[in-house]
Amino acid sequence: MKRIIVFGRIPNPTFDYYLAARLEAPDMPPYVVADIRGREAPDLEADGAFVILCRYASPSVLRWIERNAERLSGVGLFLDDDIPAVVTGRDADFFYRLFLWYRALWPLRRLNRHLDLVWASTPHLASRLADSNAMVLPPAPPRALWQAEGHDGDQLGQSNRDVLIAYHATGVHLEEHRFLRPIIEEVLLERPQARFEVFADRRAAAIWQGIERVQIREPMPWTEYLADANGRRIHIMLVPLAPSHVNDSRAPTKRIDVARYRAAGVFSDGRAYGASTETSELRMPYDVNAWRRAIKQLVDDLGLRERVTVATRQAVLQMTAAADTGLEVFKQRQA
Repeated sequence: MKRIIVFGRIPNPTFDYYLAARLEAPDMPPYVVADIRGREAPDLEADGAFVILCRYASPSVLRWIERNAERLSGVGLFLDDDIPAVVTGRDADFFYRLFLWYRALWPLRRLNRHLDLVWASTPHLASRLADSNAMVLPPAPPRALWQAEGHDGDQLGQSNRDVLIAYHATGVHLEEHRFLRPIIEEVLLERPQARFEVFADRRAAAIWQGIERVQIREPMPWTEYLADANGRRIHIMLVPLAPSHVNDSRAPTKRIDVARYRAAGVFSDGRAYGASTETSELRMPYDVNAWRRAIKQLVDDLGLRERVTVATRQAVLQMTAAADTGLEVFKQRQA
C-alpha cells in the first residue's frame, strides 16, 4: 500500500467528523481527497492505492475502480447512516430518498465484488451490516473543527439577558420538528428573554409558522454552516431523536456542533448519546414535559448552562483525542 484515495461528496461533515483527523495522524500513509460530483473521475495514480468511499459512489468512480482493480491495494466503504432505513422511511423527502438510492444503494451491486473493508459509525449500525463484518469507527473530529482559537470551556461569558435556543436539523427529522413545536411555543411564551432559531426545509418550516421570536433558516452547505459559528454564540442547542430504526444507528455527531457554538446541549437519551445518569450532560427521555422542564431550567440557571456546556466540550475533546491512533488497518498495509 502506497497511498489512500478518499472519494466522496467533499467537503462534507462525514469526512470531517470521521476521517480527516485520523488520516493526519502520525505514521499514516499519504492521502488525497477527490470530489465525486464531476462527470469524470479525477486523474489519480491507482498503483498501490487504497480507496475509501465516503458514503457515496458515482458512475465515474465505479468505472475508475473497475478499470484499476488489479492495481489497487484495496477498497473500503465508510457509512454513518442506516441508509436503507432512511430510504424506506417517511421523514426524508422523496428526492433525498431517491438520491440516497442512486448514490449509496444502487452502486453496491457493482461495488460489492471489490470491497475489502466496511466501516460503520456505531455498533448498532455495524450490526445492521452484519454480512459485511463492518468495523466500528466512531467520530473523531479535528480540534480546529469545533474549538475556535481563543475559546475554551472555562471562558464562556454567558448572560441571562438574551437567551438564544436553536435546533439545527437536517431534512430527515420531520418528527422531531413536530415534537419540539409545542415545547418551544410554551417556553417562548413563559420566558420573554428567550428566542429560537431553527434550520428547516420547506416541509418542516410549515410546522414553525405563527410563533413570535422564531427565526426559520434554510439549511446551508457544509462550509457555510461551519462559518456560521464564527463570531456568534448559541446558548442552548436541542438534539431530540425520535425512537426509530434510523436514529438507533446514529452517532453522537451533533455533540460536535453543540461544542462549536459553545452551547448547552439537551440530548435524547438512548443509543446515540447514552443514558441520563452517565454524565453532567443533559440527556432527556423523548417526552414533551421532560424537555420543556429542561429547557426552562437552562434558560433560568446560568450556572447550570455553563456546567452543561463544559461537559459537552469535554466529551468532544475525548472524541478528538481518539484520532491520534489513525487507522490501524492502514498502518499494517503500508508497503
